[in-house]
Amino acid sequence: MNRVCLVTGANRGIGLEVARQLAAAGDTVVLTARDLAKAERAAGGLPGTVVARQLDVADQGSVDRLARRLGDSYGRLDVLVNNAAIHYDTWQRASGADLRVVQEALDTNLLGAWRVALAVLPLLRKSAHGRIVNVSSEAGSLASMGGGTPAYNVSKAALNALTKMLAAELRGDGVLVNAVCPGWVATDMGGPGGRPVAEGASSVVWAVDLPDDGPSGGFFRDGHPLPW
Repeated sequence: MNRVCLVTGANRGIGLEVARQLAAAGDTVVLTARDLAKAERAAGGLPGTVVARQLDVADQGSVDRLARRLGDSYGRLDVLVNNAAIHYDTWQRASGADLRVVQEALDTNLLGAWRVALAVLPLLRKSAHGRIVNVSSEAGSLASMGGGTPAYNVSKAALNALTKMLAAELRGDGVLVNAVCPGWVATDMGGPGGRPVAEGASSVVWAVDLPDDGPSGGFFRDGHPLPW
């Protein structure tokens, strides 16, 4: 099946590689970025059918415009990959955090994913195999959480909570919702020393490709469950 896949924050890093892998598999990929020119440059370097669109997940108007355009162009959406994220704030700690940074992280990493999911949910319900994959991080696992990177960690923990709620509410519609940690990946956000981007992206694509009777409401890396 030629799926219609929306990938947010896809002009570089994990999002770009996810878009590449999906397009190479024959899917139609809507590659988005806050800056349309960056999205267009990224899309131009990929195989297959890749369409560049502007999307700022922190801007409700931008989200609504894209959702309308997706509906007009395709009439459905099969896959949403919520990848857009900001503020890996290694420079601060919860006991002295700049709450403006925390608020910005929540607005993109949590509420951004939530905004997009709500906007495209009518289109996902029209798919026979709807999937939402929230790109999370083990940094958001309460089981192993310590100090540091408060904005990022709290936003990812909250994204995990959203994943479980949406999964419970949408299973009856046939929409599977999972959170995926791609691992420590060598990207602009992750920094040098991580594993190849292709491996981290494959962890995300695994959740995209789940069968209809696959898990929903889980937290995974490389297909293996992670503790919440």
